[in-house]
Amino acid sequence: MINILYCGNYKVFDGMLTTSLSMLKRSKSDEPITFHIFTMDVSHLREDYLPVTEKQLAFFNEVIKEYNKENKAILVDVTQFYKDYFTGCPNEDAYCSPYTLIRLFADLVDMPSKVLYLDCDIMFNKDVHLLYDKDLGDYEYFASRDHYGKFLVNPNYINAGVILFNMKKCKETGLFQKAREWIQKKKLVFADQSAIIRSTTKRKVLSQRFNDQKFLYKNTVIRHFSKRLFWLPYPHTDNIKQWHVSRVHKVFKYYNFDDILFEYIYLKEKFSREYK
Repeated sequence: MINILYCGNYKVFDGMLTTSLSMLKRSKSDEPITFHIFTMDVSHLREDYLPVTEKQLAFFNEVIKEYNKENKAILVDVTQFYKDYFTGCPNEDAYCSPYTLIRLFADLVDMPSKVLYLDCDIMFNKDVHLLYDKDLGDYEYFASRDHYGKFLVNPNYINAGVILFNMKKCKETGLFQKAREWIQKKKLVFADQSAIIRSTTKRKVLSQRFNDQKFLYKNTVIRHFSKRLFWLPYPHTDNIKQWHVSRVHKVFKYYNFDDILFEYIYLKEKFSREYK
């Protein structure tokens, strides 16, 4: 069984669909996948901070079971954890949203011993088993370098958008507990990512091919569609996601994901017809 962790509100639905479809279409194994989805209602902070809906979960389950009847998605409401640990903390206005913080509750939920955390703006270019089947040994987690951080911060500064967690080891070292304490007491530039890095006892840094935030090569396993710097026609940043299909074509000139993205477009239309 492969175990995946997503975190977010109802707006991550496009990312959940595209990321999962890429995993399902690019993997050859029939091994079932369980998708653990952490979500919460913190609409008291902002009116659109609402959880993944039951309709979205039902449709998502319908989609993934087309590939393997044993695939399943589990929705985990962590609202109370958030209220107990992070209400009023210095990082409540985190750089993206409070939803970036909720993976730090993974040790408080009944989770399997190995979990692959994924941001919802990634696409698998190759088989998930190339990453998931790695032996974690006594490491807390495996992760790749941050494309910009490795130049600006530290050569081994990691990007937390793709992390293979050894949950047993993380509980032994108190990784998540220590990270929550950092979130509670100090404003951090990259909130959850900074907290995880500061709380790490032992990790392994992987090749950039397992979380490439800028380019797509033949050996790229995961392409991460994070915000990036463009030099032309003038220096600027842009945040093109994989579900921005026309921009993926126009700006990146990527067409190798078209089988996934065209299915996504069809499924989004189907969801609008049948589930709303």
